[in-house]
Amino acid sequence: MIIRIIACSFLLLCAGLVQAQSLIPAPPQLTANSYLLLDANTGQVLVEHEADKQIPPASLTKMMTVYIVSEEIHKGSVKEGDMVRISEKAWRKGGSKMFVKVGDQVPVIDLMRGVIIQSGNDASIALAEHVSGSEEVFAEVMNQQAELLGMENTHFLNSTGWPEEGHLTTARDLGVLARALIADHPEHYDIYSEKYFNYSGINQPNRNRLLWRDASVDGIKTGHTEEAGYCLVASAMKRGMRLIAIVVGTDSDEKRASETQKLLAYGFRYYQTHKVYGQGEVLQTERVWGGKTPRVGIAVEKDVFVTIPRGGEEGIKADLIVDGELEAPIQKGQPVGKVVVILDGETVAEVKAITGDDVERAGIFKRLWDSIKRFVIGFFN
Repeated sequence: MIIRIIACSFLLLCAGLVQAQSLIPAPPQLTANSYLLLDANTGQVLVEHEADKQIPPASLTKMMTVYIVSEEIHKGSVKEGDMVRISEKAWRKGGSKMFVKVGDQVPVIDLMRGVIIQSGNDASIALAEHVSGSEEVFAEVMNQQAELLGMENTHFLNSTGWPEEGHLTTARDLGVLARALIADHPEHYDIYSEKYFNYSGINQPNRNRLLWRDASVDGIKTGHTEEAGYCLVASAMKRGMRLIAIVVGTDSDEKRASETQKLLAYGFRYYQTHKVYGQGEVLQTERVWGGKTPRVGIAVEKDVFVTIPRGGEEGIKADLIVDGELEAPIQKGQPVGKVVVILDGETVAEVKAITGDDVERAGIFKRLWDSIKRFVIGFFN
């Protein structure tokens, strides 16, 4: 089929919005082994350093543990209220604890809080055993999930982040996981912003210092081992923009918080998330051959966001690409091409173009007449 490109060469601006694009200084240089800053909505990376270097993730591992439990709850194979019996292995595990005891029956949702807020190794193992029967099998599930999400340089060996040779990830892969965690399971994401969790009379604070320092920060997870250093994956929302900052391998709890703040401040100061189109928004109409109605609206399949420098709206344009001529019958939501969003000459987003309505086939005489017109037009073209 002939591909027709219909340039929607409008610049997506309202009158008076045009302003000079802000100059963007070089990003901050952090005292960390690797780091990454990205827009949670678009996935656009704003700052990176050694983002693909494999590193031990320490308790950042628990982001995947909780993600899998959320997946199981979503599928219905696990319920938040299910009672989990605590094994001796879970109880004996060292490091940070929720302080569950052997034989305790603890609800899944409480164990999730114990993992997220208290970073409990005991809670992580208990959940792994509940979902998969053993922590070893759960680690296989973690690796399968990592592959599905596109975490290309990650390999898990346990559910806690306990140091083990070959238990590795990267800042970029952690960014992939953080985006999935926020987008796929918002019903559990609020837990990451809770500052305290009290279990069995022991009240423990969330280890993420930024929850107390910055009202825009609402997650996600800290990590620390001697080999990994002090690590933090933080997410913050401000002025409709959500950023994710990953900082790995700093030398103190204070440093991981302050270095992360530098990244977030830089991103919010110089960038913005811009909504180009809303889901189902009709861009234009197209001719339909052999239909009861002669034209159909072409819409975008989902919301289209791009990350741009503050004040950079004037650099955006979009192309609607329709794959050939349209023939009835047509179903609403039928893919017919794509919309390509371009910023300063570079493609920054691509989304399916779909039909906005159903179009039924016309009667025999209308279809015959359309066939004649189509032949004539094609002949002269």
